[in-house]
Amino acid sequence: MSAEPILSVRDLVVEFRTEHGVVRAVDRVSFDVFPNETVGLVGESGCGKTVTGLAILGLIPSPPGRIASGSIRLAGRELVGLPESELRQLRGRDMAMVFQEPMTALNPVFTVGNQMMDILRRYKGLSRSQARAAAIELLAKVGIPAPAQRIDEYPHQLSGGMRQRVVIAMALSCDPKLIVADEPTTALDVTTQAQVLEQIVRLQQEFRMAMVLVTHDLGVVAETCQRALVMYCGRVAEQADIGPLFAHPRHPYTAGLLRSLPRVGEAEKQDLAVIPGMVPDLLDLPAGCRFAERCPRRDARCDGELPDLDGDAASPARVACFHPL
Repeated sequence: MSAEPILSVRDLVVEFRTEHGVVRAVDRVSFDVFPNETVGLVGESGCGKTVTGLAILGLIPSPPGRIASGSIRLAGRELVGLPESELRQLRGRDMAMVFQEPMTALNPVFTVGNQMMDILRRYKGLSRSQARAAAIELLAKVGIPAPAQRIDEYPHQLSGGMRQRVVIAMALSCDPKLIVADEPTTALDVTTQAQVLEQIVRLQQEFRMAMVLVTHDLGVVAETCQRALVMYCGRVAEQADIGPLFAHPRHPYTAGLLRSLPRVGEAEKQDLAVIPGMVPDLLDLPAGCRFAERCPRRDARCDGELPDLDGDAASPARVACFHPL
């Protein structure tokens, strides 16, 4: 692993103004991503993982959102505070995003070829014929059959799996250093999910990109990531390499998530384990640990103090718990 990370996030805080007050959706999140590494951001809906991904690319809608504090460095360059014009140049060329729903990233009134060629001509300076040839090659790389035909079709003429492959091809088109993939297979059927995930892993290794994979699916994390950050209520509860995280989770929340997964070979009607209670309201957070009300290891200290991640941001394994497993 390279000594220098491609992406370095430190103490990131993202807030949103609402009619009921300020919501801190991301609270002091720190992590690194190295070349040719995939890091997963995993957790329940509303935990802050997607907002973290959007913040990296400078896509937080403002208003109502803003990066309140912290640092995001891409290949050593600070992104927080950059003018939108400079961020726009970096997006596509140095960093790209694969969205959960491809129709939000594709323009329905242009062919997929026109949209891909526009990126290639703008950022790589290719001629129209060169851009078309490069786009066809990229479509073939992401597994689209008959790419020379599909390039002239509109998004609505493609299946959901093909549309997602087009979005992946667009993200790869300028050889970015970093890709942020936000739930890239959620809208697909199980078979297509597996195919798209396999292609994402293969292409990430072929292009030696760094990747941040945002997902709620621990199975996807196990298949694709080298490390993962488990998020809860805007904070990182645990960070670890995939093997130790699944074999020996240290945070009670991580352990609860893993217990809730179905196991092959178990009785079909066996009830899955559940984590009791509800996620607290971000407008009315407890003074202490945000998981305390749902935690079997809770004590008075958990109710009064907010635990920080142990170690430093470069540590391979960290946990924010006073009584880790």
